[in-house]
Amino acid sequence: MADVTIFHNPRCSKSRNTLALLEENGVTPEVVLYLETQPDAAEIRSLLKKLGIGAHELVRKGEEEFKTCGLTADSSESDIIAAMAAHPRLIERPVVVKGNRAVLGRPPENVLDLI
Repeated sequence: MADVTIFHNPRCSKSRNTLALLEENGVTPEVVLYLETQPDAAEIRSLLKKLGIGAHELVRKGEEEFKTCGLTADSSESDIIAAMAAHPRLIERPVVVKGNRAVLGRPPENVLDLI
């Protein structure tokens, strides 16, 4: 298993840039294509804990699924996590994990603190 894992969407420029930055710094991460291998609610909760943020900070509010799932600024953590598990496009990307810590690659340079 890789020392570093990236939850990656190859269609996202921030995700591609973050992956490139990791590789430029000698890190070959395990790449999880989270749109194909959807994380379940428990894995999302684990990511949130490692990120040190709440679900409201990880959910992409501009995605159509946010509205179709009936999510709002007042939605509960569990409702948001369930929606992200069912619709992984709702997960902000990329998330990079190393051990018990994680960072959001927005901007990609955030990962430098992790590696």
